[in-house]
Amino acid sequence: MPDTIHALLTATDVPAIGAPDRPWLSHAALHGLAHRTVAALNAIGIGRNDRVALVLPNGPEAATAFLAIACGATTAPLNPAYTHDEFSFYLQDLRASALVVLAGAETPARAAAASLGIPILTLTPRDTAGDFALHRETPMAGTPTHPGLATPEDTALVLHTSGTTSRPKIVPLSHINVTTSAHNIGRALALTADDVGLNIMPLFHIHGLIAAALAAVAAGGSVCCTPGFNAFRFFGWLAAIRPTWISAVPTMFQALLPYAERNHAAITDGRLRLLRTSSASLPAPVMGELEAAFGVPVIESYGMTEAAHQMASNPLPPAERFPGSVGIAAGPEIAIMDVTDATLLPVGVPGEVVIRGRNVTAGYEANPEANARAFVNGWFRTGDEGFLDAAGYLRLTGRLKEIIVRGGEKVSPLEVDAVLLAHPTVVQALTFAMPHPKLGEDVAAAIVLAAGAAPDETGLRAHCAERLAAFKVPRKIVFLDEIPKGATGKLQRIGLAARLGITP
Repeated sequence: MPDTIHALLTATDVPAIGAPDRPWLSHAALHGLAHRTVAALNAIGIGRNDRVALVLPNGPEAATAFLAIACGATTAPLNPAYTHDEFSFYLQDLRASALVVLAGAETPARAAAASLGIPILTLTPRDTAGDFALHRETPMAGTPTHPGLATPEDTALVLHTSGTTSRPKIVPLSHINVTTSAHNIGRALALTADDVGLNIMPLFHIHGLIAAALAAVAAGGSVCCTPGFNAFRFFGWLAAIRPTWISAVPTMFQALLPYAERNHAAITDGRLRLLRTSSASLPAPVMGELEAAFGVPVIESYGMTEAAHQMASNPLPPAERFPGSVGIAAGPEIAIMDVTDATLLPVGVPGEVVIRGRNVTAGYEANPEANARAFVNGWFRTGDEGFLDAAGYLRLTGRLKEIIVRGGEKVSPLEVDAVLLAHPTVVQALTFAMPHPKLGEDVAAAIVLAAGAAPDETGLRAHCAERLAAFKVPRKIVFLDEIPKGATGKLQRIGLAARLGITP
């Protein structure tokens, strides 16, 4: 198994990177682009483990900039939607050696970089999808301390954790980490050179970078990089590109369901063999609806940034897959740990999910306190609660920080979500903790109703009361047109009460 990104780039004529309505970039051309890019960076003093921040719109150049620059430096993709102050924080925190932006693009990242004295490189796309040239917008010269192609131990990618409850932490991922994860994804999905992926995920997030881009290239196959998720354009892309697989967060696939029937021909005339979901829990009813609409298996996987994405995955047919389970270990070892004494727990007993393996980060950067909490006896603590069943399938019950503690009783938000989603009028449901003056926390839920359905809090609570213990029934239900999501499309459970103005 190649253990650097450069080592897995092959010199074949098979298409590697594409975009709607543009010629494809071959694997051989991508290989050449990587060599040219590393030489160009070395010529201006940037080498291995020097950090290059990327602020690029979704598309093929975002994928190839990550792949090519990582061959000889460390990439740090950032969300283009950040404000000036956010760019200033992340660029300074990363100690970026340079910033890459799209030629002619207006972005507050430019001013933020200039104020910090960080040189700017502009990326100019060429006609072929993903091909580009780098130009110095800021004068740069020098000799890199570590020139040439990256080694397996060099850092390929640095990302920040989401920081929903604390200051974001820097996660360095080595070439061994990311190539191992890409290989694990390819093996779980049986990817080959004949497979074509359609990427609708943001390419500043671990899911899009590793599952959609790197895994496809590592398998010798192809990935078409769209400008991002768009429910109205999706079926046109499906018909034109004819992908064999797509990986996305559940909310994206769920948003496609209302349009599936009218686009039946695009689905049946295509080559899809699977849909893959990750980065958030997939409600069991949605899994069934997706399989019925698209006629292919839905493979739920489990990943996180610190594991270079994939940790577990449901297997492909004819092996069994279960709604409500994220599958079997698909790369790293998985165990369940007692949160009080760090002992490993037997089958069926819930506790904290822990992992270890080649794809797991060596540790957060410059954060010994976080590392002391996260690594125990060689295992990385994911912060997720769950248990392993007798067949080795992992079933998550929630984030430890998301578990609602109502007067000492623990409530799994995922369990309440599943019950709410079983109601015929509910399209989306997100259970969350709301503050309570005596209990500490109580159960609340945000609901998106089906078109034409009338809000009925009493009816929904009665529906829950028939299926859940009384302390798990939501005491407050909020009806919304849309549940707040993060930049990657994940529903935001933590802090939702404050965002909705719910107070004790």
